[in-house]
Amino acid sequence: MKNVPEIYGSMVFNDAVMRQRLPKEVYKSLTKTIATGNMIDVSIANVVANAMKDWAIEKGATHYTHWFQPLTSVTAEKHDSFISPVAADQVVMEFSGKELIKGEPDASSFPSGGLRETCNARGYTAWDPSSYAFVKDDTLYIPTVFCSYTGEALDSKTPLLRSMDVISREALRILALFGDTASQRVATTVGAEQEYFLVNKKYYDQREDLLFTGRTLFGAPAPKGQELEDHYFGPLKTKVAEFMSELDCELWKLGISSKTKHNEVAPSQHELAPIFATTNAAVDQNLVIMETMKKIAEKHGMVALLHEKPYEGVNGSGKHNNWSISTDTGKNLLDPGSDPASNTQFLLFLSAIIKAVDDYQDLLRLSVASAGNDHRLGANEAPPAIVSMFVGDELEEIIDSIVGDVDYKAKGKRTMDLGVPSVPTFRYDSTDRNRTSPFAFTGNKFEFRMLGSSQNIAMPNIVLNSAVAKVCRDFADRLEKAEDLEADAKKLIKETLTAHRRIVFNGDGYSDEWPVEAEKRGLLNLKTSVDVYPCLTKEKNISLFTELGVMSEVELRAREEILFENYAKIINIEALTMIDMAKKQIIPAVEEYVLSVAKTAEAKRGLCSEEDCLYVEKELVSKLSKLNSQTYKAVEKLGELEKKVQDIEDTDKRAVAFKDVVIPAMAELRKSVDEMEMLVPKKLWPLPSYGEMTYCQ
Repeated sequence: MKNVPEIYGSMVFNDAVMRQRLPKEVYKSLTKTIATGNMIDVSIANVVANAMKDWAIEKGATHYTHWFQPLTSVTAEKHDSFISPVAADQVVMEFSGKELIKGEPDASSFPSGGLRETCNARGYTAWDPSSYAFVKDDTLYIPTVFCSYTGEALDSKTPLLRSMDVISREALRILALFGDTASQRVATTVGAEQEYFLVNKKYYDQREDLLFTGRTLFGAPAPKGQELEDHYFGPLKTKVAEFMSELDCELWKLGISSKTKHNEVAPSQHELAPIFATTNAAVDQNLVIMETMKKIAEKHGMVALLHEKPYEGVNGSGKHNNWSISTDTGKNLLDPGSDPASNTQFLLFLSAIIKAVDDYQDLLRLSVASAGNDHRLGANEAPPAIVSMFVGDELEEIIDSIVGDVDYKAKGKRTMDLGVPSVPTFRYDSTDRNRTSPFAFTGNKFEFRMLGSSQNIAMPNIVLNSAVAKVCRDFADRLEKAEDLEADAKKLIKETLTAHRRIVFNGDGYSDEWPVEAEKRGLLNLKTSVDVYPCLTKEKNISLFTELGVMSEVELRAREEILFENYAKIINIEALTMIDMAKKQIIPAVEEYVLSVAKTAEAKRGLCSEEDCLYVEKELVSKLSKLNSQTYKAVEKLGELEKKVQDIEDTDKRAVAFKDVVIPAMAELRKSVDEMEMLVPKKLWPLPSYGEMTYCQ
């Protein structure tokens, strides 16, 4: 392992590199652009582009790419070389400010929700100076936004940047009321914990379902799953440790602060957690983490599975979005301080977040909705599909005292004494950790735990930023007219907490009682993706995004169309994959085994006259023949339903039909196949088993 401080950020065109390589005035102009979001001058861009090109070539780059986030589950990149001909047989390496600032991919080839068609295909990528360029392999990666020829955002980054600007603007208004005139910008920060599975590539290549869908569509449970709870934080296997070590090293080179790594709950499941970064950078870095994870895993003979539910019967994978809000002067606005009950500014921001989560619980649920995440939300492995907030006992008591208009009596800081003289005492944290809560306060940040492991974290943060900004704006509008700020702020806090206390729940979100209680409180229980997708274009949600300038109504309706369309496509691919596997692999394998058992019975018939002599053969032939017939019928039924549903013209109705009609038919097919797997010898079953995939890395 190389010296970490030496390699850290070595492949990033970061502030230190810019300070060293750019003329002083150019550096000052660029950093001002990054800090304020002002337009960059073309002459400045030319100087930056040339310095960036020279630096990248020194790092081994021959190409550059505008790296962007279309409305798919992956990033996009088109590579152009730096070469420019100067004679018939000579080239030089050039890169202009124009090439840095703008690119032009085909916008009709990405999901657009009808915003772009082949006859109107032009789209633009535009440099995002607030996210550092970096070199990976032989290419300079330039983070960019992606928009249509007519100016609509066709990506995740554009509305994210808009949401960051608006929450900064509105939070600064509140800070100014409390006398903070030094802070010039407020930034949300994110630390995204990434869960994933590793599987031996040998087994992965034998599974058509993993290849095409990222999850196993068939598979009987292994004799041992996660029952003994011995995998979580367990010792790392040598092969896994070597993979994690190389992954850390590659991420550190890219300036990504990979901090924590460990085994997760399910066998072959693991987690990586970085240090906080500004939300824009955190989104970019998480996308790089997922891509790098896959690449490094293959070098070690494994495949990184990022699907939310690769295996039935064991925990799926999520992504915990640790969200906070801080000033450019270093103040964390979610830090309660030593006396949170008297910290009016903290309570005001806390109230704003509580109101935002309650008012826009549908949008928060929508921001994590996907066909993959439907498999884990609401199970005892992930938060429920009901959005609620955990704030811990101390803050809940403060909230109750404010709502009830009674004095709050602080209990004081408690210390943990384990009764072992050699073990030092230490202070309790202000909150416990409620793993059943979708949105939990954990000291000076909120942990949004509903995200799926494969998703781009941009949308959840767009919603969070926008919802909180909206409430901050309303608060600022009111308090800027106040004659007595402290008194009016406290009155506003009480009104807000009284109206939105229902969203705070510190109990067990896995309990059977919670959905009943949540319904009494009037909280939404949107169980599946197709239940929640229509919420995006509710009038109140359109107003939220349009009034703040984060997304237009056209952009929102396009995204709703894409959500329904992607859901239908994913389920359709899964159904077709099941049909293909069952017809070409499973049914023939079972038939072959039944034939061999029947031949064995025939051979034994003349050798044994006792009645029970052929019991095993008769039972196996009878059970497997019946199950294989059921499987064949289920395949035929699924095929007919898939064709019928796929012919539905309306995108939303098609998605609903896939949920209501096709998914139950898929479950019916799986049931008989998984039962047959338990009866067919391992060497004759055409697919690697769950035991092999989860324990033989």
